[in-house]
Order: sequence, then C-alpha cells, then structure tokens
Amino acid sequence: MSVQVVAAKMAEVELKDVPTGKELSAESPVTPTSEGKNIPRNDPHEAGSSAATSPAAEPSAKAGEGLLTPIPAKMPQASAMKRTDPQQNGGEAFVNRDGTVAEAPRMKKIQFADQKQEFNKRPSKIGRRSLSRSISQSSTDSYSSAASYTDSSDDETSPRDKQQKNSKGNGDFCIKNIKQADFGRREIEIAEQEMPALMALRKRAQGEKPLAGAKVVGCTHITAQTAVLMETLSALGAQCRWAACNIYSTQNETRHAPGSFLRSCATAHLSFLTFFCTSVSPVSPHGESEDDFWWCIDRCVNVEGWQPNMILDDGGDLTHWIYKKYPNMFKKIKGIVEESVTGVHRLYQLSKAGKLCVPAMNVNDSVTKQKFDNLYCCRESILDGLKRTTDVMFGGKQVVVCGYGEVGKGCCAALKAMGSIVYVTEIDPICALQACMDGFRLVKLNEVIRQVDIVITCTGNKNVVVRENLDRMKNGCIVCNMGHSNTEIDVASLRTPELTWERVRSQVDHVIWPDGKRIVLLAEGRLLNLSCSTVPTFVLSITATTQALALIELYNAPEGRYKQDVYLLPKKMDEYVASLHLPTFDAHLTELTDEQAKYLGLNKNGPFKPNYYR
Repeated sequence: MSVQVVAAKMAEVELKDVPTGKELSAESPVTPTSEGKNIPRNDPHEAGSSAATSPAAEPSAKAGEGLLTPIPAKMPQASAMKRTDPQQNGGEAFVNRDGTVAEAPRMKKIQFADQKQEFNKRPSKIGRRSLSRSISQSSTDSYSSAASYTDSSDDETSPRDKQQKNSKGNGDFCIKNIKQADFGRREIEIAEQEMPALMALRKRAQGEKPLAGAKVVGCTHITAQTAVLMETLSALGAQCRWAACNIYSTQNETRHAPGSFLRSCATAHLSFLTFFCTSVSPVSPHGESEDDFWWCIDRCVNVEGWQPNMILDDGGDLTHWIYKKYPNMFKKIKGIVEESVTGVHRLYQLSKAGKLCVPAMNVNDSVTKQKFDNLYCCRESILDGLKRTTDVMFGGKQVVVCGYGEVGKGCCAALKAMGSIVYVTEIDPICALQACMDGFRLVKLNEVIRQVDIVITCTGNKNVVVRENLDRMKNGCIVCNMGHSNTEIDVASLRTPELTWERVRSQVDHVIWPDGKRIVLLAEGRLLNLSCSTVPTFVLSITATTQALALIELYNAPEGRYKQDVYLLPKKMDEYVASLHLPTFDAHLTELTDEQAKYLGLNKNGPFKPNYYR
C-alpha cells in the first residue's frame, strides 16, 4: 500500500482515540483498525485457523479497510517520531498531522521450530543417498521414479564386473542391480493390464506348452512390455536368453526386472530366462556402450551346454552376429522371427544371395504390425518424445518428415493435428501420391532444409540426412530419427574437431558450429520414441502377440512347410491377433451367413483377406 493512501486514512485518526495494547481485553483477541473497528489479531498461534477463514465471513470488508489497512500493534507517541526511510524497513510509513513520518511496526516472521530445524539442515552426500532410498521405500503405491530407481552406490561399477546371484544361486545373467527387481515388477504388472491378447494367449496355451523344448535367443528393446512377452514365452515352455537391441532404449524401471523373472521362474519351476543388459537409466551418465552391446549379445549366444534353436530379433544384429561368428550354430536354428524394416531387409539380402539356411518370418510386414504398431504407435509417441526432450511448441513449426510409410504417416498426422506445417520427402511414387492426397507438400530435402524447424527421418535407409544437409540447417533446428536404424542421420560426420558437442540433458545434444549455429540432436540419431519416451502398451501388445504366434508357428511347423526363405505371417494369424484385442472395446463382430460366405468364396471363420493384402 502506498504512503499516500495510508496518510489519507491516518489523517482522520486522533492519537488519543487509539488504545494501547494494554487497554485491550485479554478475552477479546482483537486489534484496532484505523477507524476503530475490531478485527482478529494476527496471532501466530492461530495462523492456521485464520488462514482457513472463509471469505464469506468478511462481507463488510471494504477496499482499503480492515485487513488491507496496516495494523500497528502500538502507536508511537508524536514526540518520539522522526523521519525514516520506509524502504529501509521494507514496510509502510504513517504520516501524522504535523508532517512527521512514523515507521510502521515491523511484522515478525512466523517460524515453526520443527520447520526451521528441518530446512536448515544440509544433508551430506551420504545423507542425500540415504534420503533417496528412504523416499523410494516410503510408499508402495506412490513413489518418485528418480528416487526409486537411483542407487548412486552402484553407478561407478560396471554390471559386467559384478557378481550377482538370484534367490536360487544362479549367476548367469547381467543386469544393473538385482536388488531393485521389485520396481521392475511393478511396471510389468501395470503393462499386463494393457496387454490383453498376450495375457489371453498365455492363459489359453500354457497348459499345452507349445514351445516346450524351444530355446529362444532374443534381442529387442527392453521395456516392461517386452518383459511381459518374455514371461509369456517362458510360460509356454520356452527357455530364453535375452539382450537389448538398442543401447538407449532400455527403460529405467525395467532394467532391474529380470531379477524378478529369475526369482519367479525358479520358484515356479518354469523354464529359465537369462537376461544380459548393462544399460542403465537414460538419465544416467553411465549408459551401455557399443562394446557392452555386442558383449551382451555374445553372452546370450556363446554359452556352454546351451544351443539356441529359435531367434527373435529386432534390427537383425543378433541374426548377423550368429551368422558371422557362429556359422555352425546358425545352421541349426529352426526359425527366425524379425520385426523391423532393417532386419527384414538384411534377411532378404541373405535369401537373395542364397546364404539364408533357415526359414524366417517377416513380422514387420504383417497387417497387425504395419497398421497398428507402425502407424498408431508412432502417431502418439512422436509427440511424446519431442515434448520430453525439447519442450517444443508444435503450432506453426515447419517440419519435414523423410519417408511416408506407415511410420511417416503416423508422424505427419500427429504433427498436422498440432498445427505444424508439414513437408514430406519420398522415393516411392505411390506413397508420394498418398502424401499429396493427405494434404502434405511433397518436396526434396534440400528445398526446405534451410527453413524447417524440425527434421524427422522415417525411412529405415542410410544417409538420409547427411553433413551437407546438417550444415545448411537453421540455428536451433531439431533433428531426430523415428526409423529403426541409427544410420539414417550421418552422425559420424558431426564428430569432427571444428564442431563442439554439448550435452544439454539426457539424450539431447547441441552440436555447435564455429559461427555459433547449433542444431539439437536427439538420441544421437537412434530411435526417438524408445530412447527418449515410451510407446503405448496396447499397441505393443499387438506386436508381441504377433511375435509369439510366429515363434509357435515356425517351431511347430511340420518338416517341409517352410523352406530356407523369408515368409509373411499367415493372414489367419493376423486376424486372430486382432480378434484377441476386440473384447477390450466391447466390440462385437458380425458373422457371415452361409449364403454370404458362398457368394464371396470365403470360409465363415476366415481368413477374410488374401495373403497379399497389406
């Protein structure tokens, strides 16, 4: 309140009319206002109750009166007044009739003893560590991910150097910290609720054990959803050894979960599951290196007394490693299931060269994978990944999406809905025409590279964005990859002496040119949504169920059904996967009549589409 307003009010007050604190009745805890009205005194012991007072209880308060008027506890005598600077006291000043200025009484701060003692403490390094552990253990229902999954005592030690054992004494695994398995288990239980088809498959088939005798070696993204798949395969009779396919995609919560797998499998006398992943949280500086990545894969494969007969791969790294390093083992594989564009491309190359000596199932091009995982999943996760890493506003931003396959379609739809101006680059005239019909402008990358704010690659190819493009980008341009491989952006060309790399936050690097221009590179060119965010669990349920059925099909197929080639998932299985998810939506399928089925030349129970349908 200004001095003038207070002066105007005080001019009407006679000093003799203002009672001192002694004249107030002890039974009436009130403080006089400038107009002689009584209002509740600002008593520290009653601070909690007065703060909760309803506004309706003070209808008579007028602007500039009551609580808005400075309240002196005891008015100083005029003879003792002298000029003071109100700024030095941090409060108001009272001007009397004779022109003298009186200092406003200083209000004492309310301090609670417990609070003062608590917040004046500065925990030491050991104290902070203990506090982190105590917070994480304080509740089983609500906990901070940062506190729950952080154990700084283990950060300096590589998991490769640790000797860990599960409850049954088995030490044939490598994870960050088996003691944190309970946190991973919670995430798995949450994921199970959104994976109805996989849980239904587990329930229906675990009595038959269709994968009994199968020894599955897997290399996929390690998430809670993948953990549900691993346990389902184990419940169906398979023995599994697993590694991560991406050094950045292992979820913080789930990296400890294999300890739970090992304990639960040993307790229930199920087939064993062994897990190798040195990766830690994406927010940790001690992430999995390239050397760790290949070490984990080799440990899964090269073990005495255990010969894999099935491969579940994502990207083709595991298949390539066995093919190159262990050719005799590769020849004994009964089937390969591959779910990525890059991995499928590698398989077709091997087949064309006559070097593929085992049947392989192309899950990536199955209808359920293409239409749901690639399209709907990326439509949601592209925004999630960009928001978490850059906090970018999408409205009005100019974005170029390289590739208009199913992943590109999902990314473009999401960005367009958020108000972005979206350009598309494409080599396929059919996909290019689709982009034009969907309202996007088809361009070459070099036509818009100087003006766009965000560059997203979705091709599965290599060198889509090269150094020449990177040099021409505007200051602050965001560059990221939504395709599987990390070869789409030529990151290696940026590791030169004249460029400076600055780590801003986890998975976010500023690459700075000599003139001060910088670009924002996400996940070092690796898969954005699995490196920097998460993906919808329900969509991953569709993909995981497809993978499980493909393994069952290849493992149980009679001799001669599948030759040494790459096959598409039978359409009947695609439809079965979709049907398992329909009850979630309380959806009811219409059935063909006999006459309708005969007219269309179909079986009433399907398949309803030819094998070439995509």
